[in-house]
Amino acid sequence: MQNTHISSGSTELRNFARLGLTKKLTPYAYLSPTLLLLTMLSLIPIVTVFLYSLVDNVIITNKPSLFVGLKNYIDIISSVNFRQALGNTLFFSATSVVAHLLLGLLFATLLNSRVIGIVPKAIFRVIYILPWVFTASVIAILWRLMLNPNGVVNYLLIGLGLAHEEIEWLSSRQLALPAVIFINVWAGYPFYMVSLLAGLQGISDDFYEAGKIDGANGVQLFRFITLPQLKPIIVSLALLDFIWTTHQFTLIWMTTGGGPIRSTEMLSTFTYKLAFSSNQFSQASTAAMVILAISTFVALFYVRNQRLADE
Repeated sequence: MQNTHISSGSTELRNFARLGLTKKLTPYAYLSPTLLLLTMLSLIPIVTVFLYSLVDNVIITNKPSLFVGLKNYIDIISSVNFRQALGNTLFFSATSVVAHLLLGLLFATLLNSRVIGIVPKAIFRVIYILPWVFTASVIAILWRLMLNPNGVVNYLLIGLGLAHEEIEWLSSRQLALPAVIFINVWAGYPFYMVSLLAGLQGISDDFYEAGKIDGANGVQLFRFITLPQLKPIIVSLALLDFIWTTHQFTLIWMTTGGGPIRSTEMLSTFTYKLAFSSNQFSQASTAAMVILAISTFVALFYVRNQRLADE
């Protein structure tokens, strides 16, 4: 009789332990398809590229690859062309992020204003969000045509007397990078505008009423109420936009191709040319790992900001 109770008790413990284990593994079962896709599409390629960056050459060679350690990283960092591409990328990304933020905040504030009627707001929203409708390739083609020496931009400038001759916007070493930055800013500000407009509409009117009672003017209300309330959104948008902009390839490749004379060369175009123009896959893998390191560094700040916002 006693043995029967002991056997029954041990069976119940095993069932309880099995049930607890099942509950713990159930979430991972639901996540397994996603984890499998991430492993196949992200983790394995990253590990492969990292291994490529540690050998002398890969794929196009009859000789076995030799392990060279960090030599490729030293060569890349020592390269003048890489440093120029890195400088262009950081300048391009930082300028674009700041301009996106300023334009997005300006248009979001205008659309959130009570001075403008409902119908004009709807019209302006459609106009302001239009750049977001087009893909990067369409935007690149449109602006390349408009900034052509015989394009509409030069036609308008000469017609208005603002220019006396046709300007080579995308073929000039001095103007190509500012022109590409302008195109990227035009294409990207709607993302900020929509996000910041949602943030503005979520700010309670009670804050502004309390500020007005305390004697604050419009500038002070914007500085001490609007901006602090929008800070989590602004920081998140800026960090995400910086990561996305450092990876910008289509727009650069289809407008200038990194030229003229590498004046618009970015890390993305630099890596692409190493791999598919020069067939230096190890060097290209090294450059790709440097891009990943920069993106990871910025992503850590993004994750940290999201955690602080959740708390």
